[in-house]
Amino acid sequence: MSTPRRFAAFVVCTAVLTATTTSATAADPKPFARFHGQHVDWHACALDADDETGQALDAAGADCADITVPLDYADPDGRTITVAISRLKATDTAHRVGSLLLNDGGPAGPSLQMPLTKSEVMGEVADRYDLIGMDPRFVGRSTPLDCGWDLGSAPLRSAGADLAAYRKEVAVARELAGRCERAHGDVLPYVTTRNTARDMDVIRAALGEDALSYLGYSYGSYLGEVYTQLFPGRTDRMVLDGVHFPDRYSQTLLHGAEAANEAALRAWASWAAARHDTYGLGATRGKVLATVEHILGAAAQEPLRIGDAYLLDEHVLPFFFIGGLGSDLDNQRADLAATVRLLARAADREPVEPSEELTGRLEFLLTGAGSASASQMTAIVCGDVAERRGVGSYWHAVEASRERFPLAGPLANHITPCEFWDRPAEAPTVLDNDVPALLVAATGDPRTVYAGAEAMREQWPSSRLLTVEGARQHGMYGEYGNSCVDERVNAYLRTGRLPTHDLACEA
Repeated sequence: MSTPRRFAAFVVCTAVLTATTTSATAADPKPFARFHGQHVDWHACALDADDETGQALDAAGADCADITVPLDYADPDGRTITVAISRLKATDTAHRVGSLLLNDGGPAGPSLQMPLTKSEVMGEVADRYDLIGMDPRFVGRSTPLDCGWDLGSAPLRSAGADLAAYRKEVAVARELAGRCERAHGDVLPYVTTRNTARDMDVIRAALGEDALSYLGYSYGSYLGEVYTQLFPGRTDRMVLDGVHFPDRYSQTLLHGAEAANEAALRAWASWAAARHDTYGLGATRGKVLATVEHILGAAAQEPLRIGDAYLLDEHVLPFFFIGGLGSDLDNQRADLAATVRLLARAADREPVEPSEELTGRLEFLLTGAGSASASQMTAIVCGDVAERRGVGSYWHAVEASRERFPLAGPLANHITPCEFWDRPAEAPTVLDNDVPALLVAATGDPRTVYAGAEAMREQWPSSRLLTVEGARQHGMYGEYGNSCVDERVNAYLRTGRLPTHDLACEA
C-alpha cells in the first residue's frame, strides 16, 4: 500500500452556516448561476511526457477539464478555486444513462484516473455512461494544498509504548497543525467534505445533468451520503462500496475498527504460517504473531534501520502492518509477508536493503514526499470533525485499548493534528433521508467495518445491501475478482433497478 488512499473511510456533516443557508444552497441556484452555467473547456489530459496518468487517459480517448468553484459557498462572489475532472464519454448513445461520478476514497484520494479502471469491470455497461473522474478540492490536479511537512505519516502514526513516547507525539501533532495554519490558514476552513459535495453539484450542473449517478469507495461512500443530504433528489444510480456510517466518522480515523484489524492480523498470520517454508516467519499462527511482536518491540527500543536512508520507529511501523491488512487476496498477503520478513531481519539488527516498492512507501511515510497527501487528508478530516478533547484523553484511550488490541489500539486512538486545529466552520452532516442505493460490504472489512454498512442499510430502507460473506477486503467491486459482486453491481448500473431484497455473495 503505497499511499493512504483508503487507509480509512470517513464520514459525517448540517448547514452552510445555518440550516437556512444549507437549504438555500441546495434549492436556490441563483447565487451560483455563473458556476452552474460555466463553459467546460475539455482538453487533452497529459501535462507532459512524464505524466503517465494523463497519457493513459488520452490513449483511452478521455479528455480533461478544470471546473471553477467557490472557495467558500457562503461567499459565491469571492475567491474561486478549480477542481480537475476527466471524462470518458458514453459510446452507446442510444442507451446513455448520464454521467457517473467516481470517487476512490481517502480522504484525499485522487480519482482522475478512475474512468480507466472502472470501465474495465463495467464492460459494456460503461458504454452507457460518461465516466467522470474527479480530484477533490485541494487534491491531485485541483487547486493544491501542501503544509510543507517533513513526513507523510501524520494521520497514520501510533502512540508508542509508553507515556514519554506519547508526549513526543503530542509535540509532533501540535507542530504539524501549526505548520498548516501558517501555510494555509486562509483556506483550511473550506477543505471539507461538505464543500466537496457542493463542488460535485457544480460539476453536475456544468455537465448539463439533472442528476448524477455515483460510485464511491470507502471515504467516497461518506462523500456520496453527504451529497444526498445537501442535494436531495439529484442522484440517480448510486453504488457505495466499503460503506461508512456517518456516526462513525472520527478524527482518529480507524477508531471502531480495532477488532476487525486484529482479526485480519490473526488471519494473515495463519496464512503466513502455512507458508513458513517461503517466508520463515513461524510455522504456527502464534509464532508468526510472536515475530510481529518482536519487530514492534525492537522498534520501541531503537528504530529499525532500512538501507542507508530510513529509520522506522514505533510510531510509523504499525502502519506497515495495518496498511497491509486491507485485503485477504494472496498477492496482498504475500507482499505483507515479504515486508515482515525484511523487518524481522532489521529487528535482529541485520543490514537490510528495501525493494523498490518498499523504498517508495518509506519515502512517502518518512519524508516530505508524502507531505501533500498527508496534509490534504488531515485537513479534510480536521475540517469536518475536529474537536478539542484534551491531550490526556487520547492517552487514556490508547491505554484502555492496548491489551485487547495491541497493534491497532495505539494507532486507532492516537492524537492527531486535529486536536490543535481550529474548530470546523460547519457542524458534521446529519443524515435524515432515505436514498435508493446499492451498498456493497465485506463482513471482514478492516477499514469500514460491516456494522457500519448494516447501520447505513437501516438508515436507508430503500437501499439494498450486497454482502460478501467471509471476505477481509476493503473495496469489492472490480477489486476482488468476485464475479458475483461485479455482475450484480453491473446489473444495477445497467437497468437502474435495485434487487427486491438484500443479497449475499461468497468470498
